[in-house]
Amino acid sequence: MTGTARIPGTEITGVYGSLLKAVMRRMVGKVPDSAEVMWNHPAAFKDMMKLGGRTEKWDELDKNLASFATMAAAAEIGCSFCLDLGYFMAHNKGLDEDKAREVPRWRESDAFTPLERQVMEYAVAMCQLPVAVTDEMSDALLAQLGPAAMVELAARVGFTNLSGRSNIAMGIRSEEYAASCGLKPLAVGSLA
Repeated sequence: MTGTARIPGTEITGVYGSLLKAVMRRMVGKVPDSAEVMWNHPAAFKDMMKLGGRTEKWDELDKNLASFATMAAAAEIGCSFCLDLGYFMAHNKGLDEDKAREVPRWRESDAFTPLERQVMEYAVAMCQLPVAVTDEMSDALLAQLGPAAMVELAARVGFTNLSGRSNIAMGIRSEEYAASCGLKPLAVGSLA
């Protein structure tokens, strides 16, 4: 992990800990250093992992749109761990890597469709304090995506805010997942 977390890690132990480590190795190839930070509160860690895993099973929103939205949110709030994991997951899921690499600079890039831009604009607006989502943004997306996909979009970006802001507060940073699969991000935003 680049930098030092603000909370010291602790050894992941126990039967559940062993199972959790096996799942993480299967999912990302190793046990992230950040997992040891989160293991200071196993119940919170387990619940965050469960919710994160469940979001990956949702299927009302196109997978590329979901990926771009969560990565745009991660870039907006400055979570280098989330953005790096987003690149890695886009690669592993066979999503559009070229576009994923451009997400942090989506406003300047000509790689995205109007719908993709609207989705990322919505995600970024959700990250503002106060939330800057407008009726016009919602109406335009609702007409194109439908209600179920809109609920999923908002929930995915909301979860990214929960996990990303928690990571930032704890000093959890990128663990270079994208580099491990040969995906060099073209744009990384201004992440700490």
